[in-house]
Amino acid sequence: MAASREGVRLAKSLRQKLPIHQSAPLCARGFASTRAAQNATVKPDSIADIESTSSFSTPQPSKDVLKAFEESQQQGQTERRLPGNRYQYHPPKYNRGPLHPVQAPPSSEPTARDFVPGPFSFPRLKHTYDSTIAPDLMTLTYNHTPPGTVPVESQKGNLRQWDGSSPYHKNRPSRGPRGGGSSRLGILERDISWHNIPEIEAVTINSYAPLAADNKEYLHVARAVVQAISGQFPDVTTVKHNVIHWGVRKGSKAGAKTTLRGAAAYDFVDKLVTLVLPKIKDWPGIKASSGDDAGNIAFGMSPAWMSYFPEIEFNYDMYPPKLMPGCDIFIHTTATSDRQGRLLMEALGFPFYGKVTH
Repeated sequence: MAASREGVRLAKSLRQKLPIHQSAPLCARGFASTRAAQNATVKPDSIADIESTSSFSTPQPSKDVLKAFEESQQQGQTERRLPGNRYQYHPPKYNRGPLHPVQAPPSSEPTARDFVPGPFSFPRLKHTYDSTIAPDLMTLTYNHTPPGTVPVESQKGNLRQWDGSSPYHKNRPSRGPRGGGSSRLGILERDISWHNIPEIEAVTINSYAPLAADNKEYLHVARAVVQAISGQFPDVTTVKHNVIHWGVRKGSKAGAKTTLRGAAAYDFVDKLVTLVLPKIKDWPGIKASSGDDAGNIAFGMSPAWMSYFPEIEFNYDMYPPKLMPGCDIFIHTTATSDRQGRLLMEALGFPFYGKVTH
């Protein structure tokens, strides 16, 4: 141990006596700060033109310069703007025919006067109709006609044609039936094809409250019920004729009415078929003889059945039971006969009962 200690002392003494110059640091690592400090005195030519001061030290422009700039901008905009009364487009207020040089844009354009935004949802029943019901109606009502078959024209139900004695008869629609108009004869039933498959056009909900003339509470409840089940603010209906025996006076308020179209109509019909009508135990269905010979079907709901609507069922205490009115539901379809209307309604899920008269 003593010899080793003497060797260490001798090495220390020799290190102190002999000058040793180290060209490199003992630690081989290089630091960015050390290198930056060493290269601070050397300025490459690529950054020699960069200013030493930043843009934040630049003083703000004076108010006179800003005001002159704003005035020049406003003057330039005014010069480039077109007068609105001559060059800006305004859709026409009236439709003056297909040959008029100024035509109204379609209702899908945002600039149209009758533009309605949407649709924002796709009804479940409408999707079922497009994917299932419409193809099924086409299949059920398909009539195969072999190629080369001469069509048999029947005298009954055909509209009169023009004789071609005038050049104005060309491409003209068929003449109306004899007898002063087609309102008394009804519309002609057309065969179901790919371009005229029956579908729901609108749904009208009418609530009649005959006691509303003497007590306005009946009218308030009727409007609240119709608005709850339809989701639209209803219109107040009035009596058109005097009925002395019933005590009904002309002009008195008699109920509420609203009409649903588009997605709202399909949602209401879906709610009827799925939630409301299956809960009515004693409901036999729609009478098979109902209809207006034009494909529109109507049926009624008694006051006791109105509580099955989900909008009224969850808050039934808000509606007085003795003032609860019934309602009549009219389903307007694009069918051309009651037979086609019943076929569409059965496909949607409405049952029918009774004897079919037409």
